[in-house]
Amino acid sequence: MQLPPKVTDRAFERLAEIGAGDAGKALRVAVEGGGCSGFQYEIKLDDPEAEDIVLEGHGQRVVVDPVSLPFLSGAVIDFTEELIGARFVIDNPNATSSCGCGTSFSM
Repeated sequence: MQLPPKVTDRAFERLAEIGAGDAGKALRVAVEGGGCSGFQYEIKLDDPEAEDIVLEGHGQRVVVDPVSLPFLSGAVIDFTEELIGARFVIDNPNATSSCGCGTSFSM
């Protein structure tokens, strides 16, 4: 059974800070072929689609398309602020390896 990804309170709070929900947007987390490790994440503000899985919290939404869902089963979507910058990050238990950029992984 595939578990939907979990979104942390910090990620939802960041979406609220940037006004995503107020603009009718959701954070889209998708998995595409490519990148230096075989797959890469695409994370962007987008309009929800009818077939998306919608994760809601703090009045905000994170959406995942049905094709990406199996690659994100049990993953945690978070927001981090580090010296190199602030960004949404994904802790994915399905990834067997990832690259330094943090957006590419293999399974």
